[in-house]
Amino acid sequence: MSKLVIVESPAKAKTIRKYLGGGYEVTASMGHIRDLPQSQLGIDVEHGYAPQYINIKGKEKIIKELKSLAKESDEVFLATDPDREGEAISWHLANLLGLDTAAENRVTFGEITKKGVTQGMAAPRAIDMDLFNAQQARRVLDRLVGYKLSPFLWKKVRRGLSAGRVQSVAVRLIVDREKEIEAFKPEEYWNIDALLSPPSSTKKFTARLTALAGGRKLAVTSAGQSAEIVKALDGAAYTVASISKGKRKKVPAPPFITSTMQQEASRRLGFTATRTMRAAQTLYEGVDIAGQGTMGLITYMRTDSLRIADEAQAAAKEFITETYGPEYVCPQKRTYKSKSATAAQDAHEAVRPTNPALTPAEVEKSVSGDPAKLYRLIWSRFIASQMSDCQQDTVSADITAAGYLFRASGYVVTFDGFTTLYEEATDEKEKKETALPPLEEGMVLKLRELKPEQKFTQPPARYTEATLIKALEENGIGRPSTYAPIITTIIDRDYVERDQKKLAPTTLGRVINELMLEQFPNIVDVKFSAHMEEELDTIENGKTDWHEVIDDFYTDFDKTLKEAEVKMEGKRIKVPDEETDEVCELCGRKMVIKSGRYGKFLACPGFPECKNTKRLVKDTGGLCPKCGSRMLVRHSKKGRVYYGCEKNPTCDFMTWNEPTTEKCPECGSTLFKKGGKNGILLCEKEGCGYSRALGAEKKE
Repeated sequence: MSKLVIVESPAKAKTIRKYLGGGYEVTASMGHIRDLPQSQLGIDVEHGYAPQYINIKGKEKIIKELKSLAKESDEVFLATDPDREGEAISWHLANLLGLDTAAENRVTFGEITKKGVTQGMAAPRAIDMDLFNAQQARRVLDRLVGYKLSPFLWKKVRRGLSAGRVQSVAVRLIVDREKEIEAFKPEEYWNIDALLSPPSSTKKFTARLTALAGGRKLAVTSAGQSAEIVKALDGAAYTVASISKGKRKKVPAPPFITSTMQQEASRRLGFTATRTMRAAQTLYEGVDIAGQGTMGLITYMRTDSLRIADEAQAAAKEFITETYGPEYVCPQKRTYKSKSATAAQDAHEAVRPTNPALTPAEVEKSVSGDPAKLYRLIWSRFIASQMSDCQQDTVSADITAAGYLFRASGYVVTFDGFTTLYEEATDEKEKKETALPPLEEGMVLKLRELKPEQKFTQPPARYTEATLIKALEENGIGRPSTYAPIITTIIDRDYVERDQKKLAPTTLGRVINELMLEQFPNIVDVKFSAHMEEELDTIENGKTDWHEVIDDFYTDFDKTLKEAEVKMEGKRIKVPDEETDEVCELCGRKMVIKSGRYGKFLACPGFPECKNTKRLVKDTGGLCPKCGSRMLVRHSKKGRVYYGCEKNPTCDFMTWNEPTTEKCPECGSTLFKKGGKNGILLCEKEGCGYSRALGAEKKE
């Protein structure tokens, strides 16, 4: 008996082939083999929105091979990924190869291991038509919006533009955040900190002014008010009024789902969502581990579920007991509730290592680069989720002086628990707390220094990939498989640009967003988009017919599109040129940024009188330590950012370290930032050698 197993990728095929042994042929379809045509709508709007699928151009050889192999086999198993896209690929393969879609020839693997493959092959089923129809509905919806809206944008803005159903909402979130930042008016406030110590100790601690002695909250909003308070405190006795002690625990974060994996990889590793998913795909499909052969190292990476298999929990706890001791094992069974996973989505587990005993150190003997870094993150997060809580003793002290109330708080870790291995990174700066010296009520403290500091409220931060994915997830926009493509698409379309890892709207992005808001408010409405995702989920769960969902959407969309055509008859929107500080050396005008077929460039606004153009470069604000010229942002052939002197090739200075606007206190040259938030500032001028930790006090 010859049995054919079809998967998407050669790497996955190689791993599965090892586990199935003789009698099986495993081959790859190389992803999708059929899709809607690129040159036309491909949807029969008049007859039930029937999609007109065609074979993808360039897949002729693969299709011929698949047909030949299927013909020679006694059985064919469709083993594509266990999600909507995978189900769609299997459905198209069945139709192309003349297989019965109702036959039990569909198998799925939650993990590409001996156990995962054996279990999958032992439970073949029919193609899940609800799952397929959910994917088909998304594809049809996105095609209708993209294909109908793009010509409208060509006529009203400029040729070559396109709009997407979900991407347009993501652009709106980024534009709205930029508007918030621009409209923000900073407000002044002052912190007044007292650096204190007990009478018989040199250990210092900081207490912050928070209220009047009676407990009424105090806001210090001006230099004058701050000066008055400092004057009133001159010579005052600082007395411990009350001490409150307590205990608290820190609970580990749950194992990863797709969105949290992408967020944490962005924060800790600086990975884009696309880079994260590429590394995760490699880990899932299988890598060669010395002494163990090819194996899948993680469970399926597109999931909304936090469920963990009992045997995986048991294996993790066994590893923790042997490595850290029994006190580090969480005494009860940890269960994490998924926020949004439907019953169908919960069929998957969370993203976890397939073998918890396989440590990152062991993996790194055989695997390097992004997959190794991501495996360490996934493994650490999962093992920590099964460890005991971090226990802390807390103390806070209220200290009175001249009718004012200062507060100091601190903690001591009594048991480190999971934090010995892993703590979740955050986007917000955490308030630093340290242990306080022994204090007693009534104790009069020594004032070492009174420090008033002027501050200003800060605008909301621009989105990063991590915070945008979090916002999309919280608002119910998109699903695990769509977060990375959404971000890639809006950047590729030049609606959004990355600026120091932050996402900012381009001038074009703003124009398109305003047009969409005026003419197609539903498309860019967050709640409407979330509702459409819920509708797709109801199709997947078999509760709604996909034709109804498409018809409800398209009837209203088509009407809105026709109304927009009438409203904007004869109108055309000009995308304003983005002015720069670069001066045209031929005529003295400030040059503007233009977009051409090869990307952005600088052009003189005096065209056609002045036809001067230049390559667009990005100034870092730092200066070359070798010749004093500007340091510019450059990109390697692989797209990696580095920094080089504008006088290149005359001056050959380049560095991977990011230039800052700060000057070296020793020699006056630009300081460069090396590493992440725990990195250093260093001077790269030859012979200087100055460096300091990020966040450390500047040397006066």
